[in-house]
Parts: sequence; C-alpha cells; structure tokens
Amino acid sequence: MGILSGYRVLDCSIAMAGPFAAQRLGDLGADVVKVEPLNGEWQRHVAAGGARGNKVNVSFLSLNRNKRSLAIDLKNPDGKAMLLELVKTADVFLQNYRPGVAKRLGVDYESLSKINPKLIYVSISGYGEDGPYLHRPGQDLVLQGMSGAMLSAGREGEPPNAAGQYLVDAITAYTAFEGALAALLHRERTGEGQLVQVNMLDAITTIQMQELSVFTVAGKPQTRSAEPHAHVYIRAPYGAFATTDGYIIVSFPKLATLGQVIDEPSFLTMDDEIDTWEKRDEIFAKTREKLKTKSSAEWLELLRAADIWCGPVYGYADLVEDEQIKHNGTFVEYDHPTEGHVKTPGFAIRFSKTPSKVERGAPLAGEHTRAVLREAGLDEVAIDELVAKGAVMDGAVSEAAE
Repeated sequence: MGILSGYRVLDCSIAMAGPFAAQRLGDLGADVVKVEPLNGEWQRHVAAGGARGNKVNVSFLSLNRNKRSLAIDLKNPDGKAMLLELVKTADVFLQNYRPGVAKRLGVDYESLSKINPKLIYVSISGYGEDGPYLHRPGQDLVLQGMSGAMLSAGREGEPPNAAGQYLVDAITAYTAFEGALAALLHRERTGEGQLVQVNMLDAITTIQMQELSVFTVAGKPQTRSAEPHAHVYIRAPYGAFATTDGYIIVSFPKLATLGQVIDEPSFLTMDDEIDTWEKRDEIFAKTREKLKTKSSAEWLELLRAADIWCGPVYGYADLVEDEQIKHNGTFVEYDHPTEGHVKTPGFAIRFSKTPSKVERGAPLAGEHTRAVLREAGLDEVAIDELVAKGAVMDGAVSEAAE
C-alpha cells in the first residue's frame, strides 16, 4: 500500500502543472482518475520536442503514469451527471481550467462542495482566480519573464536566458501537490474539506525567497555584470566556464585558494567580502581565461582537491549515465502496452515503509471508463447506454485491445 492508498483523485487538468501534481499523488498510491474529453486531453495530440509515440506521445506519457482514464463529455448532461456522481466519493478534485470554465460547467468549488463537503478542491491558475491578469495565458516562459529571475543571471545588455526546463510549471505542480497533501491532513484532523488555490505567478515568485528578500529588505539592486555571472546576488566567480573539452561549474570559492589552483596571483590579495563584488567582472574574466587551459577532468580533480565547490556541466546523455543517478535509481523503467519499454524520471521522495512505484503507465483515452463507472454503481447496460449517447467513451475496446 502507498501512503495515499484508499484516496481517490479526480484529475480534470491539462498540460503540465495539473497532470504533474496529480501524478505525484498517484505515485503515493492514490487512485487517480484522469477525466478527459472523449478524444483525450489535447496533450495527447501534440509532439513533445518533436517526439511522437505510437498511441501515447512522450509528453503525455511522462505526466500521466499511475492514473486511469475516464473519457467523458462534460457538456453532455449524462456525462456531467456521471462526474458529479463520482465527486460524491472523491477525496481530491484537481483542475486548471481557464477562468470561468469550471463555473460554466458546474464543477466549481461551490457546486461540488455541496455534493461532497469533505472534498479537497485544488484549483490551479496562471495569475490567480481574479485580478487584472485574470484572462492572460499562464504559459511557462511568459511567467519566467515576469518572475524577475531571468535578469538574475547572464550578461548586462544581452537578452535574458530562460531556464532549460519548464520551470514554472514544475514549481507550480509541486506547490499544488503540497497544497493537496496539507489539505488532506487538515481533513483527517477536522473532517473539513476546503478549496486550495495555486497560481503560477505566486509559485515562481515565492520560490525566490532569498533573492527577493535581498532586494526588498536589504535594498540591493538586481544588477547584471558585463561577464555572464550566474547569479546577481552571489559573489564572483560563480558560473559556467569553458575548458579545453567542455564546461565546468565553479561556485564562489575563496579567492586566495582559487588563485593558487589556477595560478592567478592577483586573487591572492583580494578580499572575499569586498573585491568579489566590486571586481566581479575582472575576477570572472581572469578565471575564464585560466580555465581554458586544461580539460574538465583535470580542473575538477585540482579544484576538488582544494575543497573548491565545482562540478561538470552535463547534457542529458551524461546525466542518465551518472553513477550517482544510477545508484539512486532516479529513473524508473517499465513496459507500456503501446509505447514499449519506457525509461523516465521516477520518484523524488523515498519512503521506507510505503515506497512509490509504477502501478500503470499513462492510460489510453477512456481506457478505464467502464471500470470507473462500474465502481460508481452502474451496470453494463447503463454504461452501454452512456457510450451510445456519446456521454462517455469506452477506450478499453477501441484502443487498448489494438
């Protein structure tokens, strides 16, 4: 049994943040029912990084393991009635509809809490449930730009660089996951359900607790350097540096120690608390020129011997083969009925008594419609009628059997 075994989650979300949060709940053992349109969530139908699957594309595959799929038409009265029936016994309802959509569909918190007062209702939005940005698109890169974080690294006068992953989506997903768990704990103690609201703008802003406090409390301006320093509020040298065969990271060492290792005499008399800020560009540039003279492996050996924080700059091929990654079992592997053997990132949290595991891969659209409705009390005749009316889709026959 997983920690959340016995809890049911109705996942009505799309794209990344919502599905990723629901997947984390599924990884902990919750029965996650992905409620999607008859033809499946839109993420099923778009390529991820140019990659497409056989029946399930890579993006959908990565965000929807440990779920069952209920394909249902919420605009069909019979379809909506089935969802409301499931709400009666659900523990968590998670959605990231555009503003106003949940209310129009009659699946907003006020409506569903009347059906099930103990329901934990998690609502994810781009900017909040109201306010001047209510109808703006909550897209990852747009929020990265608004967050201020992109101007905390790189060169002055050059365009800011985005993160190399869907950073805001991932942070929002974990925030929603945390909110769901906290609300479930509150319910265990009090019996009360509640509304949990998470938005992408607040998630990416509050994760910058240290940086923004340096600005708001200490009044330090966010000033980029002429050199591509990796963080405006950390002293030099701090960043990625080229070697003869790649790149390495060097992270704010004691200047005298670094000067000895890289043979830079000017560092030996500099003050770590003054010069590393006032001469940031000079320090970065001199470090950059020195590190160009040896290979990454040579420098890492020398720097580590001097107890200087450093490390390699990996590509994904390097990361997957890293010995610590392998030791940790960071990636999980399993066989999917249509996509074959799958290797994908696994579980960030380890539990000694209730370990997470892959119970099932990402479902086909409507693959579990019949089973979920059967559990809701419908017999086969009633389910057949809903399929015939177009209220639900039974993907177990039409797709899973292929």
